[in-house]
Amino acid sequence: MAVTIADVAAEAGVSKATVSRTFGMPDRVNAVTRTHVLAVAEQLGYVPDPAPRSTRTGSVGLIVPDIVNPFFPPMIKAVQRRARSRNYGIYLADSDAHAGEEAEAVAEMSKQVDGLIFWSSRLPSETLVDIAGRVPTVLVNRSAGGLPTVVASSEDGMRQAVEHLYALGHTRCAYVNAPRGVWSNQHRRAAVRRTCKALGMELVELGPFAQSVEGGVQAADIVAAHGVTAAIANNDLTAIGLMLQLANRGLSVPDDISVVGVDDTFVASLMRPQLTTVRIPVDEIGSLAVDLLLNLLQSGDKADTGPVEVDTQLIVRESTGPVTAEIHWPSRPLPSQD
Repeated sequence: MAVTIADVAAEAGVSKATVSRTFGMPDRVNAVTRTHVLAVAEQLGYVPDPAPRSTRTGSVGLIVPDIVNPFFPPMIKAVQRRARSRNYGIYLADSDAHAGEEAEAVAEMSKQVDGLIFWSSRLPSETLVDIAGRVPTVLVNRSAGGLPTVVASSEDGMRQAVEHLYALGHTRCAYVNAPRGVWSNQHRRAAVRRTCKALGMELVELGPFAQSVEGGVQAADIVAAHGVTAAIANNDLTAIGLMLQLANRGLSVPDDISVVGVDDTFVASLMRPQLTTVRIPVDEIGSLAVDLLLNLLQSGDKADTGPVEVDTQLIVRESTGPVTAEIHWPSRPLPSQD
C-alpha cells in the first residue's frame, strides 16, 4: 500500500497541511520543520502526488545524483541535444544522491514536464514504480519493476579491466566499493568478482567509500595496507583521490600499485599519470533514454521490453603497469592522515 500524506503527518507529528506545504510551498514552512518532514517522508518512502497535467508541456525532467561530478555534464548535454532534436526542452534537478531530495524534485518537476528520466536513482523500487504509474518514467543505470531502463553493461568493461591487470601479472587486487545501495556499484562489483574467480585472482573488497575524490583519499591507506598490487575504484573520482593519496604516502602509480577507474571523464586524461578507466558511453545512453521516454509518451505502451544495454570498454592509459616483486614502501616514515 502506498504511503499517504496522513502517514507522514502522523509519523512526523505535524498536520497534513504542513506536509502538503513542505512539498508544494517549502518557503512557507520553518526550515527545521521542513527538514524533519522531508526526513520522515524519505524514511517512509513517500512521494507526493504530482499535479494533474491536462495538456502537453513540451518538456521532460532529468534528475541526476551529483551535477558536480564531471561524469554528468556531458550526459546532460547529450540529453538536452536529443530532446531539442525532437522539439522538447528539459528541466534539470540535482538530488545530491539523496532520496529525500529526489522525492522533492519529483513533486516540483511533475507540474512542469510530460515525463521523467532518473539517472542512478536512490529511491526505493516500489516508489519508482508508483511514480511511473502517474508520470511516464525512464530509468538509467537502475532497474525497478520492469520500468523502461537504459543500463551501461558492467560485464564487458569490468571483465576487460580485470583481464588487463591479470595480463600485467597482478594476482591480488582490491575493489573499492561505492556506498551501499548504489545500483551500478553492485553490478560492477559482481562482474569483478566473477572475473577474478575465473582467473584465480585474489580479490579484496573494501569500503564502502563516497564516490568522490575524498572517498578515494580515505580508501588509499586501507588499499596499501592490504598489500595489493592493483586497485579498481567504483568511479573515476574515487580512483583520482586514491592516486593522489598514494602519491602523498610515497607510493608510485603504477610502479607500486596500478589503479583503474570507471566512467572515463575528461579528468582521467588530465591526471599524471593518465588514468586507465572503463568508458561509459554517456552520449549514447543519454540519447537512448530520451528516445525511450518520448516513444513512451507517444505510444503509451508501458509493456516490459527489458533493459536496453550499452556496452562499456576499458581505456588503457598510464596508471596501470606490470606488477613488481613487492610494494616499494618509502624509506621515510609514513605521514599521518591529519
